[in-house]
Amino acid sequence: MELRTVVAIIRNEVLEKVEGRLVDMGVKGISVTKVKGYGEYANFFNPDWMVSHSRIEIFTERSRVDETIAAIMELAHTSMPGDGVVAVLPVEKLYRIRTRSEALPEEI
Repeated sequence: MELRTVVAIIRNEVLEKVEGRLVDMGVKGISVTKVKGYGEYANFFNPDWMVSHSRIEIFTERSRVDETIAAIMELAHTSMPGDGVVAVLPVEKLYRIRTRSEALPEEI
């Protein structure tokens, strides 16, 4: 089974809705980090132009990537600059620190 990491940077105000949908879909685990940066949208009123967003990381099977992306994009979309981005990255291996063993696909 091939694993992927879905990384999404989204507006803070849509985070709770996105998290709820991912739980409803049966996503087994997510990590959320508060981040700041700028891209398409920059806060010109801040001296460093930075904008606060949330970064979500999900390890999932390749077969679930499209539905995961669709859910995130549906709930994070506002049609305004600064809605964020979604990236998909390959995962070569994943290990559980507690057991010091490679994680099995059904555990992800």
